[in-house]
Amino acid sequence: MTRPALIFLLLIMFRTEAQTSVLNFADSLYATGNYSKAIEHYKLYKTPSEVYNKMAKSYVAIGNYNEAINNFEAYIAANPNDALIKFEYAILLSQTKKNKEASVVFKDLLNVDNKNPNYHYQLGLTLEKMNDSTFINHFRSAFELDSTHQKAIYKIAKYFLQKGKNQLAEDYADIGLKTYENNLELISLKAQNYYLKKNYKSAAVWFEKLIALGESSEFIHEQLSFCYYWLYNFEKAIEQRQLALKFNPQNATAIYVIGTYYYENNDFVNSEKYIKEALELMDNPLDAEYSKLAVVLNSQKKHDEAIAALKKAIKENPENIGTEFMLVLTKDRYYADIDSRIEAYEDFKRRFASDPYAQYIDARISELKNEKFVKEGAVND
Repeated sequence: MTRPALIFLLLIMFRTEAQTSVLNFADSLYATGNYSKAIEHYKLYKTPSEVYNKMAKSYVAIGNYNEAINNFEAYIAANPNDALIKFEYAILLSQTKKNKEASVVFKDLLNVDNKNPNYHYQLGLTLEKMNDSTFINHFRSAFELDSTHQKAIYKIAKYFLQKGKNQLAEDYADIGLKTYENNLELISLKAQNYYLKKNYKSAAVWFEKLIALGESSEFIHEQLSFCYYWLYNFEKAIEQRQLALKFNPQNATAIYVIGTYYYENNDFVNSEKYIKEALELMDNPLDAEYSKLAVVLNSQKKHDEAIAALKKAIKENPENIGTEFMLVLTKDRYYADIDSRIEAYEDFKRRFASDPYAQYIDARISELKNEKFVKEGAVND
C-alpha cells in the first residue's frame, strides 16, 4: 500500500471512530435525560438521516412538538419502511390534534399489517376525535385481535353505555375485568351503568370499590351519595356528600342537598344549619330552598322563623300558591289569637278564590269559628 493510500485510510478510520464517539455520546446524553444536549450532539453527526428519529424523540421529550414532527418526517422520508417510527410519528400527530394526518399514517400502517391490534386502537382514537362514526369498528377490530386489550374493551363498553345498551356495556366490562380486576375505568363504568339502571345497591358496591382502590373525586362521592339516598341510608348519603363537598367547599347546591338529607334523617338542627348556609352562598336563591327551610323550621316548632323563610320564598316566586298556602298553615300553628288565624285564611281565600285548597280553607275557617264560639260560650258561663 502506498503512503498516500495509507494516510487516506487512516483518516477515514479516524473520522469513522470520531463519528461513532459523537453518536455514542449523544445516545448517552439521551439515556440520562439530557435531551437538549443530546440534540446538539446529534446535529454534529455527519449522516443525519440515521439520527433524525433520535432527534425527534429528544424533541418530544422536551415538548418541542413541531421540531419533533419535522425530524420524524425527515427520518421517514429516508427510511420509509420503518413501521415503528411511523407508529410513533402518527401518535404524535394525534396528540397534537393533527388528526387527519394521523389517520392517514395509521391507515398506511394497517395496509401493511392489518392484524396489529394497536394500529386499529390508535386509528379508532383518532377517528373518534374527528367525530367519524367508523371509530367503533376499529376498537372492535382491536378487541377481536386481542381479547385482553383493556383500552379497546373500555372504549367499546363506553360506546354501548352512551347508546343506552346497558347490558352490552356490562358484558364488555365483565370481559375486561376477568383479565384485570382492578381496571378503574371499567369499574367506574360498571358503577355508572348500574346507577343508570337505578340498581343503586349494585352501583354503590362498585363505587365503593373505586374508593377502596384509592380513587376519590367529587363525581364518585356525589354519585355514591345519591345511591345511599335512594337506599334510605341517609347517614352514609351525608358522609359521601360531605366528602364530595371537600372538592368544592362553596358548592351551595351540595350544601343544600346535605341539609335535605339531614332532614330525611330527622336531624333538624343540622338540616337547618346546612340549608341556611346554602342560602347565604346562593346568588339567586329559589323559592323551593326557602320553602324547604320553612319545613325544617316548622319541624322544630320555630314557626316565627318559618314564616320569615316563607315570605322570602314568596318574594322569590310570587306565583307559587303552594308556598302561600304553607304560609297560612304556619300562621295557623303560630298565632295564638283565633281571630288572627281566621283572618289569615280569609285573606288567602280573597286572594286565591278558585285555588285547589278552597275546600280545606272553608273547612278550617268553619272549625276555627266553632272553636271561637265554644271558647266565648265557656267564658260567658
